[in-house]
Amino acid sequence: MTGRTPSVRVLLVEDDQRVARVNRDLLERDPEVHVVGSAATCAQGDALAQALNPDLILLDVHLPDGSGLGLLRHWRSVGRTTDVALITAADDEASVRLALAHGAFDYLIKPFTGARLADLLARHRARRLPPAPGPALPRLDQGSLDRLLGVQGRGVEPLPRGVDPHTLERVAQALGGAGEGVSAEDVGERLGLSRVTAWRYLEHLVRSGRATLEHQYGHSGRPAKLYTARPGPADPER
Repeated sequence: MTGRTPSVRVLLVEDDQRVARVNRDLLERDPEVHVVGSAATCAQGDALAQALNPDLILLDVHLPDGSGLGLLRHWRSVGRTTDVALITAADDEASVRLALAHGAFDYLIKPFTGARLADLLARHRARRLPPAPGPALPRLDQGSLDRLLGVQGRGVEPLPRGVDPHTLERVAQALGGAGEGVSAEDVGERLGLSRVTAWRYLEHLVRSGRATLEHQYGHSGRPAKLYTARPGPADPER
């Protein structure tokens, strides 16, 4: 397994070219985000969505040839399940409710901060499903479904400050793929993280019941801390 952050291919649908350039610059501060197309109308947005098949579409509401909400409704009616987030000056409750009802996973009201846009990208990444082998559709356990829905289950504590959900899942996947106890240094090397950062995320997995910690005593020095993924309810017993 590689620890590389998954790339995100973004389509912008925004009629104000100045705003589109600013949004592109903000997005591409992340080296793994690539704006693959920019449209100024509903018609252009629909054509580019079909041609480019982006991972994420950032969509305005007020467009010269119609409403972005109507375009979103059209995409869902024809089975396009691409993640769509509204970035718009439309701040009325009716627009927000319609966007969410038609399957938008996020809604940013202009002007917004770079941090809020970065949060949108992190949530998109956390929602992404691993590719299914062959023609089979991926099957979900409840944890994967909750991440897709962007919700936390009852009794699950919110993530502490400084714990990024995407990085947490990368660490959890690295731990699950190891097959045996690994150290924070091992995980850090696999994912390109510092030992201290990897240790912090591993300790959170232990506290949340998703991993176990074992102290391995050697002939010299302090005992090594080895972390192992804890099988979930749907996992086979080890």
